[in-house]
Amino acid sequence: MSNFDVRIGINPISWSNDDLPELGGETPLETALSEGAEIGYAGFELGNKFPKEPEALRAKLAEYGVACVSGWYSGRLAEGSVEAEIAGVQSHVKKLVHNGCQVMVYGEVASSIQGDRSQALSRRPRFASAALWEAYGRRLTEFGTWLKSQGITLAYHHHMGAYCETPQDTDTLMAVTGPEVGLLFDTGHMTFAGGDPLTELRKHVARVVHVHCKDVRAAVMQQARNQGWSFLDSVINGVFTVPGDGMIAFAPILQTLADHGYRGWLVVEAEQDPAVAPSYEYARMGYQHLRGLVDAIDARGAAAR
Repeated sequence: MSNFDVRIGINPISWSNDDLPELGGETPLETALSEGAEIGYAGFELGNKFPKEPEALRAKLAEYGVACVSGWYSGRLAEGSVEAEIAGVQSHVKKLVHNGCQVMVYGEVASSIQGDRSQALSRRPRFASAALWEAYGRRLTEFGTWLKSQGITLAYHHHMGAYCETPQDTDTLMAVTGPEVGLLFDTGHMTFAGGDPLTELRKHVARVVHVHCKDVRAAVMQQARNQGWSFLDSVINGVFTVPGDGMIAFAPILQTLADHGYRGWLVVEAEQDPAVAPSYEYARMGYQHLRGLVDAIDARGAAAR
């Protein structure tokens, strides 16, 4: 057995939420970088406070000895053209490639309600026919092929409030796209969408190119469903937390990734209110939980060799 070749990174959303500036909006980027590095994180995903220019970004990350993990891109291929997407993504791709990223996080935002606090999650967009799904898949595959030509892989983020939310949506997405479209597997979003994350991961592990590790508070999730909350209200009320603090068993998830030769990042991404869930404390909790599980997998692998 080989080592579990992963690095543990974090998203700055634990300190400062781009979609909800009232959650840690006053926290400087440097606080997140210094605390994350001190805890042991090897890299950061990008957020709005990071430098936009490729070399400035590299210099800022180098100050703290952390890598650039990836960065979210708001895509609109569900309703737009591949040509428009390629035109719009140029600067983002150059920044990621310049900073050594292997994947680009693609989040579908066309008609998404994930950022609208007035819309219950049940009002999310849906494709009305299999033909529309198939056309979407063709556009994604074409876009993913272009990204590959630039040296980066599309990592599709299934997400609450968007076209691809549920386990069934993810099954369909994987069926209508080619291997040029990788899957960003998000444990928290998959759970909130009604799936068992281990079951769903096992279906699609061969396509997984990036992993977001977030936990879910079962009671808050149930309340969000029962009361018809929006995505952002669910976040504010604490539906997500860091690995080890909720209902998800991460050990079998990581073992499945290891067994299938996953190579890449495990990213702690748990949007919470830092006034309720202090950033450093929770970031450290998430890191220590994942670090212990990865080390245990490596130890078992070494013993078996």
